[in-house]
Amino acid sequence: MVEAKHYRWAEIETEALNPLIGRQYVVGTGTMVARLLLAKGAHVPWHSHRNEQITYVLSGALRFVLETGEVVVRAGEVLCIPPDAPHEAFALEDTVDLDVFNPPREDWIRREDAYLRG
Repeated sequence: MVEAKHYRWAEIETEALNPLIGRQYVVGTGTMVARLLLAKGAHVPWHSHRNEQITYVLSGALRFVLETGEVVVRAGEVLCIPPDAPHEAFALEDTVDLDVFNPPREDWIRREDAYLRG
């Protein structure tokens, strides 16, 4: 039996992916939740992944570019991105967002996410 685990974001090290993006995450048995800290001007380059992504902006605002158009997601709003849908994001303000992935992002766990680094 898998036991419940309790986490505090304040106790999870923030991984600096580049000067404008920091990341923390927790992995469950089939889902991942990530807390991203994006400074104004941060850019998450065009990419896609096999994971369904649900993005919930806690504070700030992100402009997402999708094949179907653009959408600005502000504090208190949620964007659902289906698996394999190419997208990119731009931080319009200092932003904190929670991303939920199913299944977990194995590329992040293995640190094979060069598109975010540097």
